[in-house]
Amino acid sequence: MRKLVVAAFISLDGVFQGPGGPEEDPANGFRLGGWATPYDDKAIDQEMQDLFAQPFELVLGRRTYDMFASFWPLVGPDAGNPVADKFNSVPKQVATHRPGTLEWNNSHALKGNPADAIRALKQQDGGTLLTQGSGETVRQLLAAGLVDELRLVTCPVLLGRGKRLFGDDAQAAAFRVAQSTCTPGGVLITRYVRSGEVRTATWAVE
Repeated sequence: MRKLVVAAFISLDGVFQGPGGPEEDPANGFRLGGWATPYDDKAIDQEMQDLFAQPFELVLGRRTYDMFASFWPLVGPDAGNPVADKFNSVPKQVATHRPGTLEWNNSHALKGNPADAIRALKQQDGGTLLTQGSGETVRQLLAAGLVDELRLVTCPVLLGRGKRLFGDDAQAAAFRVAQSTCTPGGVLITRYVRSGEVRTATWAVE
């Protein structure tokens, strides 16, 4: 069975909206777009290269898909951009109610409920299922307990408002830290792997 990996830039208070630029996602009056960009360095670039080094398929919500489809195809193969080359060629699994409008190369509409569709895809052969952005879809997958790994790039900022990665309906689960790095700029690059049920206990009082 293949893995479902959620990868995201995230703030200390759990916001993941618009990390890359002011115009990326200004929905609901969000004015702090681009909050992750000042922290970019070689360590983060290496994390992105490692993330995309293994075979994968993108899992995207419709809004993220439309944003990506309006940008990455314009970065042609002659540009020498390895991310563009990957994104333009790999399969894209898209949660959408408008399947007939998926014109980006190798795009496929998830049939029915996204969680059920991803559960079925996990049983098939193929590369890792990897999310980018797509908060509403990610929250559905977390609620269904389908996420096997979290790859979080946590920037040392509090944003106060904005779309948050984790909803109140996420299924309880324990994760272990498989890898963690702190960049010179104070960014935590952490890989969390699902490790069973949440354990509880009571503090011992002497």
